[in-house]
Amino acid sequence: MAESSERKNGSFAKMGWTESRWVFQYQDGSGESGAQSRFDTEEEDGEEHKLVRTDPIIDPFDVEALEVSGAERPDYEEFSLGRNIILAIQTLGVVFGDVGTSPLYTFDVMFYKYPISKKEDVLGALSLVLYTLIMIPLVKYALIVLWGNDDGEGGTFALYSFICRNAKANLLPNQLPSDARISSFGLKAPSPELERSLKLKEHLETSVLIKKLLLLLVLFGISMVIAGGVITPAMSIMSAVNGLKFGINSVEQGEVVIITVTSLVILFSVQKFGTSKVGLAVGPTLFIWFCCLGGVGVYNLIKYGLTAFVAFNPIYIYHYFKRNPTQAWISLGGCLLCATGSEAMFADLCYFTVRSVQRTFFFLVLPCLLLGYLGQAAVLLENPTQNVHVFFSSIPRGVFWPVFIVAILAALIASRTMTTATFSCIKQAMALGCFPRLKIIHTSRKFMGQIYIPVINWFLLVFSLGLVANFGSINEIGNAYGIAELGIMMTTTILVTIIMLLIWQINIFLVSCFLIFFLGSELVFFTSVLGGVGDGSWAVLVFASVVFMIMFIWNYGSKLKYETEVKQKLSMDLMLKLGCNLGTIRAPGIGLLYNELVKGIPAIFGHYLTTLPAIHSMIIFVCIKYVPIPIVPQSERFLFRRVCPKSYHMFRCIARYGYKDVRKEHHQIFEQILIASLEKFIRREAQERSLESDDNRDSDSEEQEESCSRILVAPNGNLYSLGFPLLSDYDGLEKKASSEASTSSDRAQDDAWKSLESELSFIRKAKESGVVYLLGRGDIRARKDSWFIKKLVINYFYAFLRRNCRRGITTLSVPHSNLMRVGMTYMV
Repeated sequence: MAESSERKNGSFAKMGWTESRWVFQYQDGSGESGAQSRFDTEEEDGEEHKLVRTDPIIDPFDVEALEVSGAERPDYEEFSLGRNIILAIQTLGVVFGDVGTSPLYTFDVMFYKYPISKKEDVLGALSLVLYTLIMIPLVKYALIVLWGNDDGEGGTFALYSFICRNAKANLLPNQLPSDARISSFGLKAPSPELERSLKLKEHLETSVLIKKLLLLLVLFGISMVIAGGVITPAMSIMSAVNGLKFGINSVEQGEVVIITVTSLVILFSVQKFGTSKVGLAVGPTLFIWFCCLGGVGVYNLIKYGLTAFVAFNPIYIYHYFKRNPTQAWISLGGCLLCATGSEAMFADLCYFTVRSVQRTFFFLVLPCLLLGYLGQAAVLLENPTQNVHVFFSSIPRGVFWPVFIVAILAALIASRTMTTATFSCIKQAMALGCFPRLKIIHTSRKFMGQIYIPVINWFLLVFSLGLVANFGSINEIGNAYGIAELGIMMTTTILVTIIMLLIWQINIFLVSCFLIFFLGSELVFFTSVLGGVGDGSWAVLVFASVVFMIMFIWNYGSKLKYETEVKQKLSMDLMLKLGCNLGTIRAPGIGLLYNELVKGIPAIFGHYLTTLPAIHSMIIFVCIKYVPIPIVPQSERFLFRRVCPKSYHMFRCIARYGYKDVRKEHHQIFEQILIASLEKFIRREAQERSLESDDNRDSDSEEQEESCSRILVAPNGNLYSLGFPLLSDYDGLEKKASSEASTSSDRAQDDAWKSLESELSFIRKAKESGVVYLLGRGDIRARKDSWFIKKLVINYFYAFLRRNCRRGITTLSVPHSNLMRVGMTYMV
């Protein structure tokens, strides 16, 4: 056992997990206790505490996390060459489809409004593309943002949850100190060497305005992600189908639109079937596509010369803006399209390691992209008037159709992976209470991230068809695409800056350089794409605004409902006055009362008591709670506390899930796991009581020894004690006291054992009698004296979303005979 412990400690030291531990210290000077309180009380919220630093030790919860099956492991494994090659192919199929198809349309959009007038314009535009590729996908995302992942999860909500885990920035007041003890929580408190991080943490936790601004920023970013899920399929497929116009002269734009619409309908129709091995299935196709991209580029550079390489000199960007500032500024919107899909490198990180994504991008994706753009520029330098369908005009005639087919397949793959990423993003938003609950279908047993949301799928299809039918050209869609991508990029820049200050604790000068350079350049790009809003790009802004309002209204209504339930919860004094029978008949069975409170007794339970003539012999208040981590290990899923004294047979159960967890258990399996966890809690509670009684007996024996040491010997040889009356026979009294203590100890242990077995037997009998799900549906209505806007939002918009969203219990296949619903309306 000791060797095993040393081995574990050695491995942690090797990985650098040995660090200072931070604990809460209360006003009385005591540290935070690991034992749970036996009763569900509310006083702990009022306790003031502060962070104090202890000696460097290994957190036992980190050790436990490595022992839990399915827990996240640190990213330190080294793979063989064959494994790295397979991982690179998988990464191509899932991560780089979007950025890989950008050469299909980048130069077309850049030169749409202002055709090429001089060869120097080509070099200036090429230099812009090259440095945009280097600075955004390479430096910003591959080298910096990828390391801001949340235990392997990427994306806007992963960044937000990472911040919320290290600072209480979530507006929903349902955080618990015990959540930080989950083994996969991975909390690292700020170090005292950098007081700036502590001050930022304090501002985030105390300022409601900053919390709201942070939430609004995240909702803005998510709305842009969903808008990207609409635009990407339309843009990628239409740009690929445009190749038909170059290959067959008789094809008109109307026919391109019809083919694009048909392809979109087929794409979204087969989305429900999913792909369990999407990386290996489409990875080879993307590998062939990148090889074609690089090969065509090399061919054109050999055929037309290497003049295009001079564009690596940034002076050509300066000359480009100096000659024609307006043309250069408008072309920035098209230039940004070369970096589309950069966010996907981060958002689709969940299946791969950071190293695998970086290696694939460094050694394959980036070189092929650079060669592809250099080859297109070489063609434009030779034929400046050929600024339409630049990519297809650069393909040699002999291989045009094979490359065209591969381009179509690559566009379909990019569209599909972006749609899947949108589904994952919406699932995370639902988990964190920022999107109405919708039906989620898991299309893979192996990869839990492979999901399908029917409502969102058809929603995206309708708007994609609307974009294609309304614009009919990739040039107008390209400007809208730039707006969506820039919205996501700017949101990521700000969130990563907060992580740098709060968690990474990087030097303030370096953080300022990162923020000023990247946010400044992205704002310049944003001014360019906003200049084309009047051409039709306003549609994407309207779409993103609608999605933003849906998420904001849902979050606002949910927060208001939760706060109202907290205010109207039942007091413990009332429950104690009712007695263990709760003023009614206790019928055999277990009642699982679902509510959203993590503490206290919900008001809807009082509604049950006043409505029903009987209540179940055992009541468990079940709260489904999402914590800001990707996955909660199954062994740490449930957190139990006792509500009221033991004779009431009432418990609170908090079922904790991460935002990537799959909630698709059968109700019988859920019941078995829940009851098993409850029995484990009762046994642990009995052990704690036994240890406490042992401590009391130890203190009693110490007092007895102390009193025995205070015995005086009189001159006549008699014994006297300062703690007892006069002792005539001390030895006899000592034996008698020892015998009585031993007897009382055995009796107490027997009583405790009988009490434990009796309660466990009671639970088993209640389980045999049946489990009933008591669903309390609480609705909210605005008061009559409320503002008109509040009435409109709560009584109509939020009520509409709540009526049409999915119930939380629907994830469990519970028979209707085991369900009981009671409604209650709160005035807010």
